[in-house]
Amino acid sequence: MYLVKYSIKRLLMLIPVILGVTLILYFVMALAPGNPAQQILGANASDEQLAALEAEMGLDQPIIVQYLRYILRAVRLDFGTSWINGNDVLQTFMSKLPNTLMIALAATLWAVALGIPIGIYSAVKQYSLFDYGSMILAMLLFSLPAFWLGILSQILFCVMLRWLPATGVGGWRHLVLPALILGANTLAAMIRMSRTSMLDVLKQDYIRTARAKGASKRGAILKHAVGNSLIPVITQIGISFAGCIGGAVVTETVFTIPGIGAMLINAVKARDIPVVMGSVIFIALIVGVINLIVDLICAKVDPRIDLAA
Repeated sequence: MYLVKYSIKRLLMLIPVILGVTLILYFVMALAPGNPAQQILGANASDEQLAALEAEMGLDQPIIVQYLRYILRAVRLDFGTSWINGNDVLQTFMSKLPNTLMIALAATLWAVALGIPIGIYSAVKQYSLFDYGSMILAMLLFSLPAFWLGILSQILFCVMLRWLPATGVGGWRHLVLPALILGANTLAAMIRMSRTSMLDVLKQDYIRTARAKGASKRGAILKHAVGNSLIPVITQIGISFAGCIGGAVVTETVFTIPGIGAMLINAVKARDIPVVMGSVIFIALIVGVINLIVDLICAKVDPRIDLAA
């Protein structure tokens, strides 16, 4: 029962977060230079045509009134239609969400599968050549911009070697490069987080007690250290997955993938406020649910975490 109460409480806490984010975003978009009605009608539109379209779109009202009208519609799950193409925002978002989730999930999975073992082994072999090499790798992956790395990988693997397609969506081959590029930063985070967490656990008294009772170093690490070191790593996995959804903006643009990232950046360029606002609300909800799931998993793994408190 306390899990249900905790989940409801966490979901309710998303409401002020979404309101704050959308309020700031709406004011920034509305006050940005340019006129959405002018962009839609073109440079040759008359003042009467612009005024009529602005009245139809509600742009003749004060900004706070526009925002409140939008929020009241959003509460009824009416997120409006795109100002540019007239498509329903909710339907458009849901049609593009699977591409983004697939790339984000693939990027997170390969980074976790590779990063956690590397980080744990680096901690066990602290100050070894492998440890120094893994830290250098993590720093490089943190430092390299995703768009630069993506373009270089396209030149090498798509243009020169012709191993993989450069753009678009389709089979698994279209997924390889975007997932690798998007997961590069996550891999670095997994290496550093799992290494740091493992080093902290290896210094605990119960590890020394296990060794004093006759447990081998390998047995003490596998039985006692690894499981306890994964608590902060699990939290980082959730944060990284949410970050991959947001970071897909760059990857989807470089690889021409029709996902929510590319849709969002195109909407920002066109000042398509309904699409931008709807996308931000949906992404905030997704990130909030992911963080809630991570907290529940951590509470299941570590009995010391008391969600009821």
